[in-house]
Amino acid sequence: MKRLLPLSLIAFSTLIYADMSTQEFLYKDPRIMGMGGSNTAVGGYSTSIFSNPAGLIKIKKSHGIEAEVLGLSVSASSRFQQFADDLSNSEDSEIIDTINKYSGDAFNATVSNYTSFSYHAQNDVAYSFGILVAGDVNFIPHANSGANGVLESHSRAYGGIFLASAKKYHGISSEFLDGMLDGDVTIGVSAKYIKQKSYEAGLDLGEVTDHKDDIVEYLQDTYEADNSGFAFDIGALYEFKNKKWNPAVGLSIMNIGSLDFDAYGAQPLSVNLGASISPEISWSNSLKFSVDYTDLLNAQQARIRNYNPYRTQDQYDNADIGYDVMNHLRMGASLGLIDNSYFMTTLNAGLYKGAYTAGIDMQLTLLKLQFATYQEQLGSTVGQLEDRRYVVGLGIGW
Repeated sequence: MKRLLPLSLIAFSTLIYADMSTQEFLYKDPRIMGMGGSNTAVGGYSTSIFSNPAGLIKIKKSHGIEAEVLGLSVSASSRFQQFADDLSNSEDSEIIDTINKYSGDAFNATVSNYTSFSYHAQNDVAYSFGILVAGDVNFIPHANSGANGVLESHSRAYGGIFLASAKKYHGISSEFLDGMLDGDVTIGVSAKYIKQKSYEAGLDLGEVTDHKDDIVEYLQDTYEADNSGFAFDIGALYEFKNKKWNPAVGLSIMNIGSLDFDAYGAQPLSVNLGASISPEISWSNSLKFSVDYTDLLNAQQARIRNYNPYRTQDQYDNADIGYDVMNHLRMGASLGLIDNSYFMTTLNAGLYKGAYTAGIDMQLTLLKLQFATYQEQLGSTVGQLEDRRYVVGLGIGW
């Protein structure tokens, strides 16, 4: 089964298990995921466009035009390579034993690249333009072949163009509260066009065995569906005039438009709330604490397979996910250790869907390196199906 998981598959056509996956955001920056995925009220990166476009206003003016000509990230489940190797090396008669060995586990590998150019002008307007190319590989094997087969995968490769702008308005006052709520408000908007190819399948043992040498071509020929859509986002960020704690609150409404594809990969409209503080301390370049409550309206859906013996592409339907508070909660902290013209280091930690996250972000002149870990919850409730993932990011920019 040597051709089951070629690297080109990860980059161009994808196999995704996402029976209960979270898709409120199109891209997960390893810097933000190390911080618990909470960025609605933080911002400061070009990738803020994926959580709250108003956060672009926190890109430093001193950076001039901020460019990330390479924003590559690769993530994988802790045992993904072991599963892939065992499946690839199995003889025909051994495939079912390998499936049984890993039955019920979730396996993920993701490759994505976000190239962007951003600018924070002197008149407190920020602009950003970006191009995203992404793909995921996710599997779940089933020991007892049922409606989902012995190897279930939901698939997509997608990419798109993003445009965004944010404008800060100064001097919002609250005299009736003795100035306690004085601050500046930023409004951000973004627009995006997304195109994707998706492949949903519950492969039975015969399919896996018969097509072990051309599994990619078989999935493409049998299950491919093309989709595209346009959507926009709107966000707000309110920064209080408190120099000691620098508190802020954020609100974003993401994916307003036509990204509700019939096939896998639909991006639901997502309403997100966030709050953050950045206390001034003498021994650190920067310290941030944040908390988000994402997908306030619980728009996330599960992909439920309705078995069709004729193998048409309409085998899956969307179903609502039960409301679980921890699935919506994100908390994070970021500590900047070094930040000068030549080198920057930031440590990140947090809580994402009830599980810990951790990460480190480093930059040496034009080279950026990020490492992070987080745990995705693939079930309708926390703890039902967990997938610990590890992320490495490589960037070139200034």
